[in-house]
Amino acid sequence: MTHLSAILFDIDDTLVPTTAFARRARSNAVRAMISAGLDLPEEEVLKELDEVLHEFSSNYEHHFDKLLMRLRPKSLERVNPALVVAAGVAAYHDTKFLELAPFDDVYPLLRDLKRAGVRLGIVTHGWTVKQAEKLVRLGLVPYLDPKAVFISDQIGISKPNPKLYQRALSDMGLAPEAVMYVGDSPEHDIAPPKSIGMVATWARRASRHKDEAPKVAPDHVIEDFDQLRPILRKDYGLPLS
Repeated sequence: MTHLSAILFDIDDTLVPTTAFARRARSNAVRAMISAGLDLPEEEVLKELDEVLHEFSSNYEHHFDKLLMRLRPKSLERVNPALVVAAGVAAYHDTKFLELAPFDDVYPLLRDLKRAGVRLGIVTHGWTVKQAEKLVRLGLVPYLDPKAVFISDQIGISKPNPKLYQRALSDMGLAPEAVMYVGDSPEHDIAPPKSIGMVATWARRASRHKDEAPKVAPDHVIEDFDQLRPILRKDYGLPLS
């Protein structure tokens, strides 16, 4: 029976349904901008906003400014565009403050794993402050080993480069076979850790790739963390119910 010393998790669409949340937040933002004077159909604005996100990335700080530059709506000639943008930003952040939450089975699993003596950590892609804020806002920090949180921007290595996972193993002083990684993306979260000998678990429930066949087979496939419990108990001897 393989002994697991640590389990590392991805954040987005693994611990929290980020894609679904972001869709709600953007819809709320667009509706607020329309209420503030943007006289265009919601569907048209959302479609253009999706293009802005695709072209400038989700980490860009001025999505709504770029959106208005592209739309150039005549209705804004009679209002202040800055107020329209501010309405969108405020609605987006209000949604984040009120609705961002992990999946229901995250807290119980992390609590039980910590009680079982398993080191828990994060390997995530994104900006340092943005990803760290998610961990704080989601209330996940008390469950994590602070020395086992690895953010690509902070480390200087991006997914899917296996060096990001190698750095995590090196800093934790653990052999790859003693560490499980749980993530939603076959390309970013399965192939890289598998290539260096880690145990890789594919969490499919919020994956944008759930209908695709992974090029590299994961060790385990789960729909939720209740399905992970018996795997950890039977295959790795962890005392979980």
